[in-house]
Amino acid sequence: MQHLSILPILLPLITGALLLLPPLSKNIKRQRIATLLSMFAQVVVGFALVTHVQTEGVTQYILGDWRPPFGIVLVADSMSTVMVAVTNFLAFGALCYATGSYDRAGGYFYPLFMFQVMGINGAFLTGDAFNLFVFFEILLIASYALLVHGGGKQKTQATVHYVILNLAGSSVFLFGLGILYGTLGTLNIADMAQKVSELDGSVVILTKIGALMLLVVFGMKSAMLPLHFWLPKTYSSASAPVAAIFAVMTKVGIYSILRIHGVVFGDEAGELAHIAQSWLWPLALMTIVVGTIGVLASPSLKLVTANLVVLSAGTLLVCAALQNEAATSAALYYMIHSTLVAGGMFLLADLIGRQRGKAEDRFVMAKAMDNPVFLAIFFSIAAVAVIGMPPFSGFIGKIMILQSVQSATEQMWVWPIVLLSSLGSLIALSRAGTTLFWRYSTNKQSNEDSQPIHLGEWLGIVLLLSASPILALFAGPLTELTNEAAAYLFNPSLSVDALLTAPLSKGGF
Repeated sequence: MQHLSILPILLPLITGALLLLPPLSKNIKRQRIATLLSMFAQVVVGFALVTHVQTEGVTQYILGDWRPPFGIVLVADSMSTVMVAVTNFLAFGALCYATGSYDRAGGYFYPLFMFQVMGINGAFLTGDAFNLFVFFEILLIASYALLVHGGGKQKTQATVHYVILNLAGSSVFLFGLGILYGTLGTLNIADMAQKVSELDGSVVILTKIGALMLLVVFGMKSAMLPLHFWLPKTYSSASAPVAAIFAVMTKVGIYSILRIHGVVFGDEAGELAHIAQSWLWPLALMTIVVGTIGVLASPSLKLVTANLVVLSAGTLLVCAALQNEAATSAALYYMIHSTLVAGGMFLLADLIGRQRGKAEDRFVMAKAMDNPVFLAIFFSIAAVAVIGMPPFSGFIGKIMILQSVQSATEQMWVWPIVLLSSLGSLIALSRAGTTLFWRYSTNKQSNEDSQPIHLGEWLGIVLLLSASPILALFAGPLTELTNEAAAYLFNPSLSVDALLTAPLSKGGF
């Protein structure tokens, strides 16, 4: 169990490298089997890592045996391991769906997908801000290629905007890290949190500039207003399994805000305590509003789903702005819920579009679907979960968020906006459901036009959208886990001091 913490990074890295070599590189069936087996192993490792942290406590993995704050360190705590487990489960569902046809649409799909998973897992596990940048770049480089996988003018146009914006964001990220390293002398997150309260004079101003530059970068990654405009077109243009795995990428940005601005610039940061809060509050609320308007204005189910990702990002940013244990616990539960449901909805939207012929997933009259019962059942599950109605996980997540709002002033702003966003989602998804499943042509279609559901596609949708009722069924133990993760994050003696003095789990890499 000593090397368990690094397996979510090593497994996709080794798998992706092997897929580029013969005899796997020239045989799509062998690639498919090898990738699915590796991804299933990663799902097992993800859940094993969560269990290990619950029984053995927080684990540090020190590469090269350099004691913190020097060298590269991976930190497996409740929050990071839960997000790794969610990422691996989401990726497994997306890969199952890809076996239907998308893995044959272009070259190197599986290696790129593995490198994408590696970057996301690394971003969640790293205990060092510079290596957060490194893993960001890994996942972004893979995402650039995955976006254009299969070709098409629409994908290329969306990718150009996405690449330019993220290249600019990477530059800002690097400048921000340089400023923080110059003022703090370290980029180890725990060590940064320990030293930031000791700053004074002009150094404080420089550190504030660096911290706000990181907030801009994380805000762009998390689709925070006004840096969200790239997301709806990019996500709706991507192929279904790629859009599904992208559902977790905005959560990487929100996780980084919670980890950097919650720990380093939290209650113990002296003059720099909560420097992001005054910016997060209005931008988070406005992101919800803009996301809701986008959902209502969307002409297709893919665009609705993409704007729902923006809406959920705004809801999670509100939790980050609240900066208390209850809000962070609610954010983690809601992140799990929204990531899996959004991923499942992207897959569902693609399958619905393929069965409706030329109309695709647009809200217009089209031919009847070949599998309306299956698709309608899972659309209903997804819609109820997204809206936040009982008995699914969306309801529990939104109740937790509303309960975490403590002051009357905060309640006056958060409650109406969150509840009205749910109403907007209800209206948009009701319109979508009635148009897609009730308004169709009565002309009979030939058997040649039928679109049977591939076993992998069926499995991918079932896995991801069945997660919502399961999350509701096991809400008790899961909320205990999220409460523990939030308590750890807000306790400096655990999230800061212990990481610099605890016994090490050494790695000889």
